[in-house]
Amino acid sequence: MQQEEASIPESIASYGHTLFNDLVRDAEWAGIFMLVLAGLFVFLGTALLIARVLGTISQRALRLAGRQEWAEGLISHRVFRNIGFALPLLAVLSNLPMLAIRPDLAILLTRIITSAGVVFVFLALIGVLRTWEDIYSASHRAQTRSIKGYVELARILLWVICTILVVSIMMDRSPLLMLSGLGALSAVLLLVFKDTLLSLVASTQMSNYDMLRLGDWIEMPQAGADGFVIDMALHTVKVQNWDKTVTTIPTYKLFSESFRNWRHMFESGGRRIKRTLRIDASTVRFLTEQEIEALRRYALLGEYLDGKQQELEESNRQLGELSAIPANRRRLTNIGTFRAYAKAYIERHPEIRQDMIMIVRMMEPHSEGIPIEVYCFSNNTAWVEYERIQGDIFDHLLAILPEFWLRLYQSPAGSDIARLQNFTRNQE
Repeated sequence: MQQEEASIPESIASYGHTLFNDLVRDAEWAGIFMLVLAGLFVFLGTALLIARVLGTISQRALRLAGRQEWAEGLISHRVFRNIGFALPLLAVLSNLPMLAIRPDLAILLTRIITSAGVVFVFLALIGVLRTWEDIYSASHRAQTRSIKGYVELARILLWVICTILVVSIMMDRSPLLMLSGLGALSAVLLLVFKDTLLSLVASTQMSNYDMLRLGDWIEMPQAGADGFVIDMALHTVKVQNWDKTVTTIPTYKLFSESFRNWRHMFESGGRRIKRTLRIDASTVRFLTEQEIEALRRYALLGEYLDGKQQELEESNRQLGELSAIPANRRRLTNIGTFRAYAKAYIERHPEIRQDMIMIVRMMEPHSEGIPIEVYCFSNNTAWVEYERIQGDIFDHLLAILPEFWLRLYQSPAGSDIARLQNFTRNQE
């Protein structure tokens, strides 16, 4: 047993010695292994050195030119590092014929190294594109026009070109033959890239017609979107809703379907106020002379009452003897006087746009009262301030209604019915 255990290390040593002798005798594979190992260290060291030198020189040059953001962007997106990997590969490729290796192996290494160099070059180009996108996104122009979709399209095209070149190099075929083969597969490619093509057309059209910008407030009920546009990519547009959720909409849907954009409202500087007061029809009546005199204490009504009474007196004078009958005479109504008061109130309100339309109109009466609609524009488009202005106006109009002997219509509540029942019992 002890002899068997002692023979195990000897057999392992003998196997290792035989394997080493085989590797040494096979000079080609030993040379390749040593070459690859040494070349890997040299390649990494040279690549990092070139990247460091290129980065330092470019950073100083860009700083002197006032383009510090370009220097930081190129470094962060590893443009110099990718260039640093590509240049040593070219050096290795130029010295590859000097190595004593089989021709078929040399051809394979040439194709692999060339393909790797092409990939690193395209990675550097994509890094330049991403740097440009970041710099543009930080500018003021990015607040109105986004180039993210175009950059994504350029990246897709670069990757397609890179793939075609790598495949043609590995297969030792002309890239033109590869492109002709893609032409034969055009129907399949159109099906695969259908969304990309639709999104490209939609992005182009929306940009040309200025239909959508970053920061726009849009409403698209069919997509469940109601909020601000926070991102515009080639395939999708992201909308942050008021509840802080994010809705992702395909770009082509924004072009093929309707949506509401509130940007022009903000640019106009006026936000519409459109709200109705429903007046109880049973409270509408003519005003007496005493009530008209009582309403003169309101400064907003003085001019209206003077002009209206003069108009009514002239009209009634033309009736002659018929004016003795009250039904024939024109008289002021409390609801008409209230409309005049509301119109004068918004005309003198400091937070209402005086250069935009202002209307206080009576709409068609129905079972829920007589609607009096106030239509005007506030001079502040911010949501919180807009609601404050609107609330102040209608607080005042609701509070002033009883002064015109009017009452707001309100459906009977449970407490109203209970009071009516109690009143009926007490009467019994």
